[in-house]
This record gives sequence, structure tokens and C-alpha cells, in this order.
Amino acid sequence: MAKTHSSGAFFIFLLCVSDLVSGQIRYSIPEELEHGAFVGNIAEDLAIKVRELSSRKFRLVSDDRKKYMEVNQENGILFVSERIDREQICRQNSPCSLSFQVALDNPLEMHHVAVEILDVNDNSPSFLKDEFSLQIGELTAPGARFPVESAHDPDVGTNTISTYQISPNDHFGIKMQTRTDGSKTAELLLEKSLDREKQSSFYIVMTAIDGGVPHRSGTAQILIIVMDVNDNAPVFDHEIYRATMPENAPQGTLVTKINAVDLDQGVNAELTYSFTSHVSERIGELFKLDPLTGEIRVQAVLDFEESSVYELDVRAVDNAPPIMAGHAKVMVDLIDMNDNAPMIEVSSVSSRVPEDAAPGSVIAAISVTDLDSGANGQVKCQVLGDIPFKLQRFLANNYKLVTRDILDRETAPLYSINISAWDGGSPPLHTSKTILVSVSDINDNAPRFTESSYNVYLMENNIPGGSIFAVSALDSDLDQNGEVIYSILDNQRDESPTSVYVTINSKNGNLYAIRSFDYEKMKYFHVKVQAQDAGSLPLSSTAIVNFIILDQNDNAPIIVSPLTWNSSASVEIVPQSVYPGYLVTKLIATDADSGQNARLSYQLLGATDPELFTVGPLTGEVRATQRFKDQDIITERLILRVKDNGQPSLSTTVTVSFSIVPNTTEISSKRSNAPSQSEYFSDLNRYLIIIFGSTSFLFLVTIILLIALKLKQNRNTAENYNCTTCSCRRSNSNNVFNQRPATKQPLNYSGPGQTEGFGYTVCLSPESSKSDFLFLKPCHPTLPFSEVNVRDTNAMN
Repeated sequence: MAKTHSSGAFFIFLLCVSDLVSGQIRYSIPEELEHGAFVGNIAEDLAIKVRELSSRKFRLVSDDRKKYMEVNQENGILFVSERIDREQICRQNSPCSLSFQVALDNPLEMHHVAVEILDVNDNSPSFLKDEFSLQIGELTAPGARFPVESAHDPDVGTNTISTYQISPNDHFGIKMQTRTDGSKTAELLLEKSLDREKQSSFYIVMTAIDGGVPHRSGTAQILIIVMDVNDNAPVFDHEIYRATMPENAPQGTLVTKINAVDLDQGVNAELTYSFTSHVSERIGELFKLDPLTGEIRVQAVLDFEESSVYELDVRAVDNAPPIMAGHAKVMVDLIDMNDNAPMIEVSSVSSRVPEDAAPGSVIAAISVTDLDSGANGQVKCQVLGDIPFKLQRFLANNYKLVTRDILDRETAPLYSINISAWDGGSPPLHTSKTILVSVSDINDNAPRFTESSYNVYLMENNIPGGSIFAVSALDSDLDQNGEVIYSILDNQRDESPTSVYVTINSKNGNLYAIRSFDYEKMKYFHVKVQAQDAGSLPLSSTAIVNFIILDQNDNAPIIVSPLTWNSSASVEIVPQSVYPGYLVTKLIATDADSGQNARLSYQLLGATDPELFTVGPLTGEVRATQRFKDQDIITERLILRVKDNGQPSLSTTVTVSFSIVPNTTEISSKRSNAPSQSEYFSDLNRYLIIIFGSTSFLFLVTIILLIALKLKQNRNTAENYNCTTCSCRRSNSNNVFNQRPATKQPLNYSGPGQTEGFGYTVCLSPESSKSDFLFLKPCHPTLPFSEVNVRDTNAMN
């Protein structure tokens, strides 16, 4: 198509009219403008400063695939970005306009913009064919009219066809008619009777002229053949037939039936029905006319949204030459049906929303349209489901998607927002659209330890720098808000900071020992560990780690009685007082370790005469097996060993020698009666045997009771064990146990031949459920042990 405007004519035809009513701006421009042609200053019409266009993300939102308009962000001018052909966009529809929306953020604004495309006379009228033929009977009376092929002009308004002309002749004139849609049709008018014998045919040039400035025209040649014979044309029952039917009627539905009558007889009265050339090709595809019966039926889908009324020009033609025809109109009115579901368009979507967004924060702009009319085109819209989002209506069929409640990323990190729209038809049609919105994280969760306190059992003599435990804290936040950093907090009330004992890996929470621990010096300490995230406003929590030092067998027994020097000891003895079972001495030792590591046993390694002495493996008591002579005592040497029950076992040896002490009792006894002395010692031996047997029995009963207590402790779990409580029990003369804080009691031995009580102390460590009971072990007041002091009094003469 040729362009008929220049840059100078542009300013004559350009109409830029802005109308800001209810948020809508209207412009008018002619079609066929060059790229960059001025449309309007949209920034000025919207009262927006030009410098705000970029910061507020000024943009055009259009449903068309082609973007015919653009906005200069530097000056706010709306200009043509692509050539606009009105006939291609709107065809014959008028008025023709391009609609789009202007969107701005911060705050969100939506404005409707309509640009009306004005037609220019850039198309010439044209006929379907260059030559048409027309047959007219010679008996046709003057005044008869003959429809001819109409020209087509894609332009509209004054630019479309306004008149028809024919070349000068003596018999025919032209008569125009205006259709309901404003188009012009032409008919040849017979002004003078024909005489086939004088002239059997005519060539007439028909010209179609439009109303544009300047005018455009198109021509076609009409061949008129004068026919003899048939002199009556068919006549229809009605000049106009009217029919009403719903859109989307099924194929084959009867629209109406037309009927015409011909006064001729025979072959001259046989009629054939057809559409005239005034019926466009598109309409001819929608309807089918039976040429014999005159029934008009639906042939394709009828769409009310495309056209609400169809005008069909029909004719009835007889079969006798010359062919004569009658003409009529069929008006088909369509009833709108609810056949178009609403359409949802989403723009300006914020795909990520912070979880601390205030209620009412705008997420997206939504527009809803329905091509139907009336109630069928009235649309409602809402958000489905129980989610913290809702729709706010701000213009007709336009909504804002906003938050209606506080968001929590840890509960719901992603929302699938289902928006549903339905029309007012019966039944209503609906459609839905899903928007995915993710919730971005803020630092609103402090790290949490898996336990509020931890108990760690650590063997003494550990290697400094080794990993001894690991704490773990979880943070439900993301990225740096969920990155946990571990540290140790010093307790200001402690005499020494815990940081001198352990250190922690800030990344994974592994605890490392800085020093080697000695159970005999420190049995327990605790550390406060902090977990803090890396958020801009960091959050933290703490946990207590209790370290319980476990004993190793790293101390050998120490002999405290008798007094030793260079692993040697001397014991004074009165040979005359020695009898079988006589307590020569008692080896008393102590071990700084605990539990099985401090359970001691005694052994006679060597002696000058091994048959003279026995050693109690548990008591350390050295007793005579027979009476001694002075020379035996002077030469006797005993090698004794005390060892613990640790793995491996540690031991200490001592060499015991004897010295003779004068027996003053024996000297005075010589002065007495010998028989009575012999009787006295005989009774004494009997008593000693009874006492020794009783003592052994009581000792055995005590061991059984302690074993029963140990079995009861085995049934208790390690978690129920209170490691901070240490109780010592000591028996008094009435065998009543009193609970008191444990204190160190000196172990003493009064010497041979004297009646003296022996103090036994039992200490239970955290591992006591796995070890035997120990004797001769002082109870430390800071350990969670139980001390039982069993005092056994032996009467010895």
C-alpha cells in the first residue's frame, strides 16, 4: 500500500489529545507514521517528573506481541516504534485503537493508555475481477435495476468508497445504495429499452471512487449481453428476512428459508438460490445456502464477539435465457453466550518478599478481562486457600496482590498463590493462574544447641591439643543468618578462666584440650559455650559442658606403716610373746588413684624362713605361724609387696627386719607359779582363736553386704548418678551410720600386742558400678563418691 503523507502533512493530521479521566489517557494519531513519530508527552500528562521515570521503573505493559509504542526515558515522550497499519490491526472495525498500561513502582501505579489509530487514505478501491458480464433480456422495462460487483476498499470512514460512476452510454445509468454498515453498493439502472437487433452487447467501464483527499479510484469493465426471451424476474416473499440464533450454534443449524416466485412457466420458472457478490468471502464461509430449497444453514462457528449481526444478500435466478433474478436480504442477529472464560494478566510481580514485610505490601498487579458482554462479561476475582495474601481492587477489573498477614520463612519458604476469576454467566466460567512467591530470610532465629548441658567423661593424662568433644547448634535461618560461630565464655566468678583448659573450633564446635589433666588434682570443671549466628544483628545462645576427669592407674602404692627408709623398715618384737596367729606387724599402704586402680593387695615375696610368717592378701597383716626363738628373729628378713588392681598393675616393695625388745612381762612371770602361767597361756590361746574366728566372720559379713550394695548400684543407670555428691559413712560403737562430709582420717597402728581399732574407708568413684570396693582410701570432698568407713575393733591380748 502506498503512503500518502509526508513529514509536513504529519503535523496537519496528527491529533494528540490527552484525556486523564479515571486514570486513562487517550491519544489519536494517523496510521503509517514513521519510526520515532511523536505521539504525546506521557510523563507530562501523568504529572510525573522525567527524572523519576527510571527510578520508578517506568514501563509499558501491552497484550500485543508487537510493541508499536515506546517511551523515551530521558524526556517522557511516547513515540512510534514500528509502522502501524490500521487495516492490519483492526480490519474494517472502527474506531481502531491500541490499548496498553503504564506501570510504575515505588509506589505501584497503573494507568490505562489508549491510542486511537486514525485512518489515512492509503488504499485504492479494487474489484475482485477486471471484467464482469451481465445478461439482460431485451424485454426488460426501463427502470429495472441490476446489481453489479462491488469494489472493496480496506480504508474506513470518509476514506472508503463514496461513489460509483460508469462510462457515458445511452441506455444505462447507475444507482447507489448504502448498507447498514455504511458501505456503498451500485446497481445498473436501465433507463431506455433495449433492442437486441440494434445492439446485442454493451461495454461499460465502472469506476469506484473513495472520499479521501486526494481521491483514489479503481475500475472494472462490465460486459452487458442483451438476451431475448424470458421477460419475468423472480420475486421473493419478503424483501428482508430476519433470523435470531445463539452464537456457537452447531454446524447444520437452520437459520431461515427463503422463497421466490417466477410468473413464467416451465423452464423459465425454475429458480436457483445463491448469495450475491455483496456477501464477503468470510460470511460465505459461515453460512451455506441450498440452491434448490433456499434453506440457509450454519456452516462454521459463529462468534458474537466477532460480529453480533450478519447481513446476507441473496438472489433467485431462473433458468431460462435470458436469466432473470430477484433479490432480497437476510438479517441474522446473534445472541451472546457465555463462551469466553475470564483472562488473568499479571504484571510487576515481586518474586521475593522479605519475611518481615508489613501487611499490605504490594506483590503484583493483576488485570482481569472477559470478551463476553453483559452479565457474561462481569468478572469477580479472589485468592484461593488460607494463605497470607489477598486482592485489593483499585480500578475496574484491576487488582493489587498484597500481603494480609506476617510471613515466616521458616514455616513456609515458598507460596504458590492461586488466583481464580469467574464471570457472571450461567453456568459461570472460571480460570485460574498461579504465582510463585518466595519468602526471603531475615535473622529472627537464634542458634539452638542440641542439649542445654553436656556431660563429658575425659580420661586423665590426655594428649594436649586432641579433640575431646563436639557441641552442635542449629539455626533455622539461611545463609549468613544461619551460619553458626562457636566460642567459649569465661565465667568471671571462677578463679581461673576455662579458656586455659579447653579451646573450641569456631566453625564446627569441636572442643580441644589445651593441657593434660590430672585426676588427682582436678576431677571436674565446666565450660560455657556460646553459639552465635553471623546476621547483621547477631543472635546467640549458650550451653554448659561438664567435664568429668576419669582416673588412670598412674600412681604406685605408698607404704605409710611401718615407717620405711630406702624401702626398708624395722619392727620391734618380743619373741616370748609370739604365738601362732600373732600379729607381728601390719603393712598399711595408700594409693592416690581411685576405683580399681586403688584396690590394694599384699604379698610375701621372700623371707629367710617363709614358714614362719603369713601375710593377709587384703589386710596386709603379717602374722606368725609358730613361736620364735631369739636367734630366729635376729636373722629373719621379710620382703613384702603391695600392688594395686590397675591395668597395668603398679606395686611397691619393702624389706622388713626385726629387732628384739626385752620382755618385762616374762621376767615378772618367772617369779609366779609356773603351772598357773601355763594355764593362763592355754586359755589365752583359746580366746585368741575365738576372737580371730569372730573377726573373720564379721569381716566376711561386711564384704557380703558391700557386694549386695554394689549389685544394687549396677541396676541404676549412669544418668541417675549424682557426681556432685560425696558421702562418707563411719561406724560408731553402736553400729549406727551417720552421714557427714568426708574428711581425711589418719591411719595408725598402735603396735603389736595392743588392742586397738582399725579404720577402713571405702570410696566409690563414678566407675564404682564396674569395680570392687576399696579399703584404706581417703574420700575427697570434691568428688561424687560415697565413702563408707567400717571400723572393726579386734580385742587382742
